[in-house]
Amino acid sequence: GLLQEDDDSHSDYGSRDKPGTALGRAVPDGNVLFPDIFHTDHLLFYERFKAYQDYILADCKASEVKEFTTEYLEKALEPSGWQAVWRTNVFEVLVEVVDVEYSALKAIVQLSEPFLCESRVSTFTLECVQELLELKERQVPLQELWVVYDDSGEFDQTALAVEHVRFFYQCIWRTWDEEEEDDFDYFVRCVEPRLRLHYDILERRVPSGLVADYQNLLSKCEEVYRKFLNVRNSIPSSDVDSEAENVSMVEGLKLYDEIEHLKQKLKIIENPLLRYVFGYQKYSGLQAKGLRPTGTKIIHIVSSTMTASLLQSLMRDKLCPESCGEELEIQFHNDPLAAVNACYEGDTVIICPGHYVVDGVFYIADSVELEGYGLLDDIVIEKQGKGDNFVDCTGANIRISGLKLVQHDAVEGILNVHHGKTTLENCVLQCETTGVTVRTSAELLMKNSDLYGAKGAGVEIYPGSTCTLLDNDIHHCKEGILIKNFLDEHYDVPKITMVNNVIHNNEGYGVVLVRSTVPSDVKDAPAETTKGSSQPRDGTAQHSGTEGPDLWEQAEVSKQTEGNYEIASEIGATSAKKSQMHKKRLSELGITEAGDDLMSQEVFVSIVGNQFKRNGKGSFGTFLF
Repeated sequence: GLLQEDDDSHSDYGSRDKPGTALGRAVPDGNVLFPDIFHTDHLLFYERFKAYQDYILADCKASEVKEFTTEYLEKALEPSGWQAVWRTNVFEVLVEVVDVEYSALKAIVQLSEPFLCESRVSTFTLECVQELLELKERQVPLQELWVVYDDSGEFDQTALAVEHVRFFYQCIWRTWDEEEEDDFDYFVRCVEPRLRLHYDILERRVPSGLVADYQNLLSKCEEVYRKFLNVRNSIPSSDVDSEAENVSMVEGLKLYDEIEHLKQKLKIIENPLLRYVFGYQKYSGLQAKGLRPTGTKIIHIVSSTMTASLLQSLMRDKLCPESCGEELEIQFHNDPLAAVNACYEGDTVIICPGHYVVDGVFYIADSVELEGYGLLDDIVIEKQGKGDNFVDCTGANIRISGLKLVQHDAVEGILNVHHGKTTLENCVLQCETTGVTVRTSAELLMKNSDLYGAKGAGVEIYPGSTCTLLDNDIHHCKEGILIKNFLDEHYDVPKITMVNNVIHNNEGYGVVLVRSTVPSDVKDAPAETTKGSSQPRDGTAQHSGTEGPDLWEQAEVSKQTEGNYEIASEIGATSAKKSQMHKKRLSELGITEAGDDLMSQEVFVSIVGNQFKRNGKGSFGTFLF
């Protein structure tokens, strides 16, 4: 049954019955003219997944990995007759395989004629290689071999088998895996999550900080595990209970605990659900630097090239000392990220026209100001690296103006306000996943800005936050604005001001209110129903507003703005319910004297003059969960 396969010509056993190779070729780097090799290191996730799951490891235990791999190699690997480039970090040399030691995962080789070798060390001669081979009894680890290209198709399986072994031992296997208990499926527990993480990192879907953490944890774990093995091997096997043996035991146990702890951290990063919870903690711990020890504030000028005329106009518009009454200190940068990283409390970053491509995150933990100098469309900061947030704000008072931020192919939102207040003015935000997020107890003021392209909501407002949106254009997102208004005593209703925004051409609703269903004992509260908000209770969003572009064209402005009242009254209704639930809870505790003002949470909602046009499902919907 092993060789029966579907029509997938890329699969491991798919090319047996077809003449010719199904694999590509690669030209080796370097000066020596080695023959081309099979190009196998670019396999897709599912190709590797399928190979390990269906052919190599199946449901083996950690202790059986080598045995299963050996069995696979006996079926897939030609025992002789092929050439390979043997690569180490010192040299590369062309060899011919004469036999395979399957259980040792090694090939028995001889040097090819003519002798082809490239070495980092000039003294490395034919004699040296021959000596080394004799020393190794001509056995070379399969993972150090790159199979020479052959278009007959006869060695495709051999090339793939070598690739799978190499990749497994380089990227998936950990030396401590053999310590794992055998009561679980090794593929499910270890191989699949590590393989997924490998591809997520390759496709840059993991924040760069988290990748660095993972690599550091891996090296640390390897180092501690080596120490552990040394200690374990040093314990004499005699029955004599010696002092030295007890000391070693204690040290061994300590190291073992440390390994377990590190393994746990690695598993959290390997688990896609826990990964971001773990990663997210990093931002909340972002420390503000405060004022410079010298007390000076610096203006950072960012420009890819600095010309005399640009400097002259900067002097005229931005750097004129008379207006500030004090001598200004200026620093020049050619990268906006470096400038922001150099900032202390109260600094200003002035970004001159240019297209800046950054790979990394803007963490802004102090009150600083970023402003574009020049025409908005000429000052573009574009984000590379899918896995990271673009801008993370935790400073008490951050101002960002006159910039165009562009995101491609990302997995995180474009701007996150975690703490403090951030003001965005005259900006263009070209989003990818979510747009701007205002977290609980943070504040956002966004005005005269253009936001579009989010695959989620353009603006996401968390409970307990404050969000003011004035004269913005929010369009071509999945939803325009998402308000999270949980009926939960731990969260205040967000304070929202929305004035004169145009919210149009969003796929779903202009504004969506997400809230939990009301507990049954509060359902019939008199404050509950307000005009225009009949709430279905089945988790579906309700429709309102006019549908269809043609209808919109004829609609008068009153039609386009009718959502304003509805949104305000709906949020108000939720607040009323919350204060009722709060009263009920207090009365259950025997507190009845408290006045209304004590209990009603301060609700502030002002929604005026916004226009809703051509939103796929209408201007406003409620989503109950």
